[in-house]
Amino acid sequence: MRAISPNKTSGEHWSKRSRRAKAHRDATAWALYKQKKPPLPCWVTLTRIAPKRLDEGDNLAMSMKHVRDGVAEWLGIDDGGVLAQWLYAQRRGEAYQYAVLIEIE
Repeated sequence: MRAISPNKTSGEHWSKRSRRAKAHRDATAWALYKQKKPPLPCWVTLTRIAPKRLDEGDNLAMSMKHVRDGVAEWLGIDDGGVLAQWLYAQRRGEAYQYAVLIEIE
């Protein structure tokens, strides 16, 4: 999964943006499918792995919006609620390596 900067998607057609959002939520659902759900409240760390870094502000968080939605749906909670605290990190990957690491504590 490639978590890309919202700055690069601003002029994108709504249908393309919608397909990517669904793909991110679906990939998250598949990744978590057989995992045991943690007790709530919990901490969720989403780590973006890519060759280039994004700025640590809202750009990093917004690039993983749909992954966050997928994790919240799997947990059965509102992603804006108090039952999960969301942390964001990033790590440099190899050329053409894109992934999102999901850690739930």
